[in-house]
Amino acid sequence: MQKSNIGLIGLAVMGENLALNMERNGFQVSVYNRPHGNEVSVVSNFINGRGKDKKFLGFTSIPEFVESLESPRKIFMMVRAGSPVDELMEQIIPHLSKGDILMDGGNSNFQETNRRVEYANSKGILYVGAGVSGGEEGALNGPAIMPGGASQAWPLVQPILQKIAAKAEDNTPCCQWIGEGGSGHFVKMVHNGIEYGDMQLIAEAYQIMRLQLGMNNSEIAQQFAIWTQGKLKSYLIEITAAILNHKEPSGEYLIDNILDAAGQKGTGKWSVINAMEFGQPLPLIATALFERNLSAHKDLRVASAAAYSRVITPKVDKESRELQLKKLEETLYASKLVSYAQGFELIRKASIELGWGLDLSTIARLWRGGCIIRSQFLNSIAKAFEENPQLENLLLAPYFVQEITNAKQAWKETIANATMDEIATPAFSSALQYFYALTTANSPANIIQAQRDYFGAHTFERIDRKRGEFFHENWSGMGGNTKSGSYNA
Repeated sequence: MQKSNIGLIGLAVMGENLALNMERNGFQVSVYNRPHGNEVSVVSNFINGRGKDKKFLGFTSIPEFVESLESPRKIFMMVRAGSPVDELMEQIIPHLSKGDILMDGGNSNFQETNRRVEYANSKGILYVGAGVSGGEEGALNGPAIMPGGASQAWPLVQPILQKIAAKAEDNTPCCQWIGEGGSGHFVKMVHNGIEYGDMQLIAEAYQIMRLQLGMNNSEIAQQFAIWTQGKLKSYLIEITAAILNHKEPSGEYLIDNILDAAGQKGTGKWSVINAMEFGQPLPLIATALFERNLSAHKDLRVASAAAYSRVITPKVDKESRELQLKKLEETLYASKLVSYAQGFELIRKASIELGWGLDLSTIARLWRGGCIIRSQFLNSIAKAFEENPQLENLLLAPYFVQEITNAKQAWKETIANATMDEIATPAFSSALQYFYALTTANSPANIIQAQRDYFGAHTFERIDRKRGEFFHENWSGMGGNTKSGSYNA
């Protein structure tokens, strides 16, 4: 029996489609899925279904699965994040040899990946945490892949991963080595956080068109389709146009029958938690996360809407509508730039603190195809970081300074008009307020420091002394010279 080039564990939606992608690109693939009692084997269903007459070997035994792979063995795990990954590692490592490679393609927490890289290394195994983005379609036709971990593994898995990855417009594979430890999963986590922000911004644009501009589903879909031809060109904009045009067999638009309660799987929450851990502002993505939480409270929102009833009168004048749509386009664009700026700032800070040495231009380029947040302006983002690898914030790049300056007036007016009509635009507003705060040289935080020192002797720095020198004031005349230690929690 000819040995397989790679093994894949986990034949759920993503795993099954990745296996088909690997086989279509010329690799023989061994597949394994944990048996489920007396049910018909998931492996058998796949081998006799979508995998029929293709270069697959199916197994329900781990030893046989491992034995079917050429050396050094390369195994791609597509199982649920958390304890299932650890359990699978314990089952499979005893059957591996030194130098074999385990890859985790799920949405694992980067800290768990850090731990697993070290643990696998202690057993002589090379471990890779590979973030995979693109959903079902991407997994089948070419996702963006963000591998990190044991760098010795990269030359061995690169030919396979780059072959199955999406290709950008310049034919560059949307898969590049990210860095050490859990860096691949960290970058995927931030990708998903940006995805949360993008989706909330698009939803707010939809709400403005629907309520304020009185547009129907077909008209809104047409507007999103128009935007895909310009600087807003992106996967999420494209699918939004398709979603709004989709009808049920009854002839009704499906979107009108979908409950407005959004779910989530945790990576957005992790992005916000880690932003706080690294002391980095991530307000737009946090807002998007909290809006999903609020959307789940449907009954409360219905009751609140009844208590504070309001009537929104759409502006249907064609000339006025066209003007508002142009302003809305600028608002969406500027807000998306803020979302990406916050995400890349978080990646940059983590890279510095954890010693990963991540290349932000490379990350921007590998997001240009396959992944959910692929957008036209990622080329401009990559160029900005290429021209200045030390760029502290994307909004300081000359190109984006000009873009934001051009959009600012429309951005302000869109939010102001929505506010006057009592239409919620939390993410648009968060983006603009972040921009204002970022560009405020002298913030009111001095009063906060004074308050902290007054009630808790937490000390403060002075503008007439060098940074890092702390002072305490006896504000009331009744305190002493004892002061609290300075630290960041």
